[in-house]
Amino acid sequence: MKKAFQFISKCLALLALLLLAFCAVYPLLFLFGGSLKSTQELGESLAPLWAADGNLTWPWLPWDPTLQHYVELLLDSPGYFVMFWNSVKIVAGAILGQLLFGLPAAWAFARWEFAGKKILMPLYIVLMLFPFQVLMLSEYLVLNQMGLLDTLWAVVLPSAFSTFPVFIMYRFYAKLPSDIVEAAKLDGANEWQIFWHIGVPLGVSGMMAVVVLAFLEYWNLIEQPAVFLRPDDLKPLSLYISTITRDSVGLAFVAGLVALLPPLLIFLCGRRYLEQGIAATAIKD
Repeated sequence: MKKAFQFISKCLALLALLLLAFCAVYPLLFLFGGSLKSTQELGESLAPLWAADGNLTWPWLPWDPTLQHYVELLLDSPGYFVMFWNSVKIVAGAILGQLLFGLPAAWAFARWEFAGKKILMPLYIVLMLFPFQVLMLSEYLVLNQMGLLDTLWAVVLPSAFSTFPVFIMYRFYAKLPSDIVEAAKLDGANEWQIFWHIGVPLGVSGMMAVVVLAFLEYWNLIEQPAVFLRPDDLKPLSLYISTITRDSVGLAFVAGLVALLPPLLIFLCGRRYLEQGIAATAIKD
């Protein structure tokens, strides 16, 4: 009786997990099916949506599969690749800036004692909690005063000085064994040498966690580029779908699916480092 109850419990748990997995995968199936439909079939499926009359029906499998929209996007849409490389520049600049400025700041907060530390660290955490809408006006005025509006720097610089990597790496560096640092000091190493030869190598897993999370965030930026970048040739890939008209709705499905591939690959490749970076915060002295 007990074994039967355990078996039923496992089956119900498995069924619940499969249902949750299906809910997570369904949007991808929706995109993939729409990307293979012809323009005529898409028009017939979405006609009730545009006419605001009737019931919307969406067959999972296309009646007449075609790669027409893939060819149109990848071979006949140069604006797509301009936006793609804009996204690459924004993400690369943001990640490089976060590693360049965030890691030393996290090390200083975790390993140094200085005046105002107990005030600055909570302030960093509070700033991390503010949404973009709260800081939008102040950032806009500062960037306008610096003459950086309508340049990629308007998106890269605020992202490079994000407080999120400081918070992540602070938790990691604060729990590094003190014996390692003390042994390096006894060997005559200065603070810069300790950070570069001990803090950076031991913090690789945390750094990779920052890289993965930052890529997922800044690849999908919408509000900042929409506010700070007016020229179309500077907009990132996350704003490409908004430029598609109703007559070429098939491009929206293909663009959404193709734009999803880089963050998906980054997550799958960096998942192990992400798990290690989170687990590394459990290191005790």
